[in-house]
Amino acid sequence: MDILIKPIVTEKMTDQSEKFNRFGFVVDRRATKIEIKAAVESMYNVKVAAVNTMNYQGKKKSRYTKAGVIAGRTASFKKAIVTLVEGDNIDFYSNI
Repeated sequence: MDILIKPIVTEKMTDQSEKFNRFGFVVDRRATKIEIKAAVESMYNVKVAAVNTMNYQGKKKSRYTKAGVIAGRTASFKKAIVTLVEGDNIDFYSNI
């Protein structure tokens, strides 16, 4: 099971990382906080102080086409906010 799906790189998460040393990830919906902590520590070689998780429901979306209104949903996902110990840092742009 691949626990970390992708990092969240938004203005809000960038501000959180600069001020509070917190980083966000989209994770597998079945992953626990302990599994998320272990995955981040092994992948980025950092020490994790805390993990907060939240489940997001998919939003209803609709669009107008020639064939009429098409309605659907976006995917549901689980988000994890990982707080690192003082002095550790994750650089998402180092691989570019």
